[in-house]
Amino acid sequence: MTIEDKPFRPWLRRSGRIAGAIALVACGWLAIVVGLTFVSGPGKSMAIVGPPEMALAAIVKANGRILASNAYVTIARSDDAGFVARLYAAGALLVLDAEQAGGCSGLPPNRFTAAL
Repeated sequence: MTIEDKPFRPWLRRSGRIAGAIALVACGWLAIVVGLTFVSGPGKSMAIVGPPEMALAAIVKANGRILASNAYVTIARSDDAGFVARLYAAGALLVLDAEQAGGCSGLPPNRFTAAL
């Protein structure tokens, strides 16, 4: 009785390395983006990602102003320093700089571009 070796599959090993590299780059990018939110100045719009109930409660506890909210992202702003740290302390899941994350400024739409 002989034991047959499984055929060598180099594509499987290569695809695993590619998937690992993509995951590493994505995690690194996310860590940088989250880290940069802590050094953003007061008065900037922040995107709080998570359930709206949790995000709204965190914004109120952190003394922020709610600018917009939908099913997954809530935009808020505060003129006080340390807003991001207070959001995390109040239970926010993920806080990103809204202007860098998706171009959301939290400002009312320009009446000229809104008509287009």
